[in-house]
Amino acid sequence: MEVRRDPRRWLILIVLCLSTLVLVVDNMVLTVSVPPIAEDLGADAQDIQWIIESYILVFAGLLLTAGSLSDRFGRRRVMIVGLILFGAASLLATVAQNPEQLIAGRVLMGVGGALIMPSTLSILITVFDDEERRKAIGAWSAVAVVGLVGGPVLGGVLIAHFWWGAVFLMNVPIAGLAIVAALVLMPESKGPARKADPLGMVLSMVGMTALVWTIIEAAEVGLADTRTQLSLGVAVVALVAFVIWEIRTEAPMVPLSLFRNRVFSGASFSLVLLTFANGGLMLVLTQYLQFVLGYSPAKTGIAFAPMAVATLLFNGVGATLGSKIGNRPMTAAGLAVIAAGFGALASLPSDAGFGMLAAAMVLIGIGGGLAMPAATAALMSAVPAEHAGVGSALNDTVQQAGAALGVAVLGTVLSSTYTDAMPASAPAQAGHSVPDALALAAATGDDALATAAREAFTEAMSASFWTGAAGVLAAAILALVLIRDSKSPTGEQGLTEEQALADAHDEATHSGELTTAA
Repeated sequence: MEVRRDPRRWLILIVLCLSTLVLVVDNMVLTVSVPPIAEDLGADAQDIQWIIESYILVFAGLLLTAGSLSDRFGRRRVMIVGLILFGAASLLATVAQNPEQLIAGRVLMGVGGALIMPSTLSILITVFDDEERRKAIGAWSAVAVVGLVGGPVLGGVLIAHFWWGAVFLMNVPIAGLAIVAALVLMPESKGPARKADPLGMVLSMVGMTALVWTIIEAAEVGLADTRTQLSLGVAVVALVAFVIWEIRTEAPMVPLSLFRNRVFSGASFSLVLLTFANGGLMLVLTQYLQFVLGYSPAKTGIAFAPMAVATLLFNGVGATLGSKIGNRPMTAAGLAVIAAGFGALASLPSDAGFGMLAAAMVLIGIGGGLAMPAATAALMSAVPAEHAGVGSALNDTVQQAGAALGVAVLGTVLSSTYTDAMPASAPAQAGHSVPDALALAAATGDDALATAAREAFTEAMSASFWTGAAGVLAAAILALVLIRDSKSPTGEQGLTEEQALADAHDEATHSGELTTAA
């Protein structure tokens, strides 16, 4: 597929990155905003849970539907609608007077975010041709990492100088700027006219929302809880029904036959396992930095800077090398480096210096810079142009599911290992979590208990990160086995990606079922 280069494509990329950045930063600043929000609005633990999770549930549940809508009605149009809704919801959250109003704002922000995210990547792949696409995807991916690291630091600064509402208010001018720039700079693109698939939309929303809710609740109360089992049952029934319906209907919302393309499947499952590991990274490492090493929240955010810098630098390297040696070796090599970084984190002692920590973070950043653009380029190269929106949504959905699963699984490994590692003589309260143990130790002046808790948590962190490393290594193996590169004699990748698009389109046209790879 040949795409004519838009002279404004790099300005368009800035708008796409800005739209992505506001979503990532908003989620991360919330992590440091919880205490003042709880105090000011009188929010209890259940309110806080809904303030955080309502966005995630709505966002994950609507991604596939939003991607399909962008293909049907126009990717720029859907993104602008999402930005308007996200900005208005942020304003509502800013002036919230009680937890219920803030939760309502977060729900609407989730709807807006779901409309924005798939459109950004789908517009990117229609604006940039094969030769420049890796560089553009590398920049787009790097922005997400910057938001991930910079969000907590920015949130801390805003709360220190203003009030908690500032973390939402900052979204409004950014969204406004992105809307104006999109109207002025971006061309509209959409897929060919197709019949709507309302049943597919409903089943995907119910299934994905129930699945993410199950993963979140399982980490808190376990799978034995009746509510978790009920939500899991709803998720399984809805998602199985969704697959059956999408296979049988004449105009499926999601072309599931994409999974017959080994490049798409290999990239998808590699990204799931990578985000599985990364999903637990923030959860586990932030606790280690604060509870074991004694870092402040602001210093904790800064500690992730080496990873962000390495990712930014090696995104460019990965984009350049990827066009020469192909997506398969770049993805596998990058994932192997990330696995080494997780191994280095797993080996940290309870009194690690910043140098040891930074070295491990740099490895993960280098690997991410090499692997993520290549894996994303491989995945999107296998998506027909008319399904760019829903293909982007599939990419976002698998990463969301992988991250949620990583938080649940690695969080469970962390919790169970910590409990087992605590001395039998320790009070029962101290065996549940390291914050409880440290609070009890501070109240009683028991330095031995505090030391034991830090050592136990370090051991639990090690188990979690070794699990993450295993997942990333499995992703590297999948990339080597499934992703294929057919390089032209000049070593360019453009022909390969055109062929992949044609193959995927042929399969989507003539196939009506999923293989076992799906």
